[in-house]
Amino acid sequence: MPNETTFILHEKLIAWQVACELLRVVCDARISDAKLRDQAMRAAQSTCLNIAEANGRFSLADRRRVFAIARGEAAEAVAAVQVAAMSGRCREDAAQDARRVGARVAAL
Repeated sequence: MPNETTFILHEKLIAWQVACELLRVVCDARISDAKLRDQAMRAAQSTCLNIAEANGRFSLADRRRVFAIARGEAAEAVAAVQVAAMSGRCREDAAQDARRVGARVAAL
């Protein structure tokens, strides 16, 4: 039966830690467009949540499927920050930071 020690192992995953960094980058981007900011935040949050969910799955195929979803969410978060920067809704360096961290999430 899972206990607290086995249930919270996602916190030790490098992928989880990098996804949390992506979430911080998206927050720090301070996107001025409310809808785009919401979309970027939801995608970054989903990246973290899907990594934790995947780690809690037992079947290898199921884990891979949910990790792939997390990768897609990370790509969406990065794209939202890039679109915000291209449209003058956030700083260009925020988009560069998001791209750098998002690439790390995708690589994991």
